[in-house]
Amino acid sequence: MSVKVQGLSKRYGQFAAVRELTFDVPEGSIFGFVGPNGAGKTTTLRILAALLEPTSGDAWIGGESVTQHPRAVRRKVGYMPDFFGVYDDLTVAEYLAFYAHSHGVPRSRRQRVIADLLDLVDLTEKADWFVNTLSRGMKQRLGLARSLVHDPEVLLLDEPASGLDPRARIEMREILRELRRMGKTILISSHVLPELADLCTHLGIVSRGQMLVHGPVADILSRAQNGQSVLIRVLDKVELTVECLRRSAGVVRVEVEDDGVVAEVTGGDDVIAGLLRSLVTADLPVVELRKRSGGLEELFLAVTGEQGGT
Repeated sequence: MSVKVQGLSKRYGQFAAVRELTFDVPEGSIFGFVGPNGAGKTTTLRILAALLEPTSGDAWIGGESVTQHPRAVRRKVGYMPDFFGVYDDLTVAEYLAFYAHSHGVPRSRRQRVIADLLDLVDLTEKADWFVNTLSRGMKQRLGLARSLVHDPEVLLLDEPASGLDPRARIEMREILRELRRMGKTILISSHVLPELADLCTHLGIVSRGQMLVHGPVADILSRAQNGQSVLIRVLDKVELTVECLRRSAGVVRVEVEDDGVVAEVTGGDDVIAGLLRSLVTADLPVVELRKRSGGLEELFLAVTGEQGGT
């Protein structure tokens, strides 16, 4: 199920939280909605969840307008806010049962739905634990399960990895990949681009309520990688490696640093692949070749900086 946003704006008096946003989230994609704090991400997600009316413009979830048919939209989406209250005196299973009842899940199906969700988010063994005893990562996974109790086709997740340790972030990413394999369309907001760069199929960068860049990750990477830095480590033959790199297409500068040889290149991944072929063909003992600078991160800083930063 796709998401379409057209000319969406939200004003509070003279302040514009969202300004003329237009973008599409293709069916079955994971769309990363990235921007600094205060960029309008949460406001946009609340509008898409039919919890907040826009000042102008509209959005459609599976063809249903959020302004004209909010009840129908709410049945199609699962919304996970950036901060949500939990009922500390309920167990994990009771918590999900409460929300399943609230969403009209038939009594005959609730136990099966809850069991499946607990299995998905790896909380089966915590079913009888009280919510207030869970770690931050477990509470985030429980919040995700809560957003899934009515089996929505679209997920709107506001900073789902916020405050999580590295292991919990990895676990969250794996769950989201599994949800995509199940056919869900997912829109995730974050102010930290590296959280999304390896997960999303599409990205949108927003600042001060305006969409600055959006599209498939490959297209945005192509724009970002007009110039990038590559680190090469070799067992020996450093001087020969430098000479080989300087002769390679797309290389504009080569330097030797403590951690290896650094090549500044123009172009995308095809240029980097060509470097590796040249080094291997020259029988140089390459033990590592990786991008040292993040093209997406640099693009994020560039385009948000053009808007005056955060």
